[in-house]
Amino acid sequence: MNYWLFKTEPDAFSIDDLKNAPEQTEHWDGIRNYQARNFLRDTVNVGDLVFIYHSSCKQVGIVGLAEAVKAGYVDHTQFNPESNYYDPKSTIEKPRWYMVDIQFKQKFSQILPLKTIKAMDDIKEIGLVKKGHRLSIMPVQKNEFESLLTACEA
Repeated sequence: MNYWLFKTEPDAFSIDDLKNAPEQTEHWDGIRNYQARNFLRDTVNVGDLVFIYHSSCKQVGIVGLAEAVKAGYVDHTQFNPESNYYDPKSTIEKPRWYMVDIQFKQKFSQILPLKTIKAMDDIKEIGLVKKGHRLSIMPVQKNEFESLLTACEA
């Protein structure tokens, strides 16, 4: 099993949107960074656990937990000229972008703020606390995942 942190802007898609989606499941589309795309395409597997992190908002931090329920597949939004995620260089024969499906597991009673995460002694490897890391999808080491989950559920 792998562990992940997926960033989202809550005014575009929030933990509540996932919770209220049909079957509490939604595809994670619109990723337009090659390293994040590679994680979605090659590394995120069914059963992986995913922290949902709200960014670009008043209170940034980990807000909930989801599970990957469908591994990487072609992101159909890249082919739609009316989509915000349209990519004219992408073709059905040679797609550039991928997505996964995630399912809601839990909304935490409180946000675990970035400031608190950065102050945790055992959180050192996650890109979230490293200078210059701005990926919207990032792996989380098992030990760090467990520490963050414990802090989220406290």
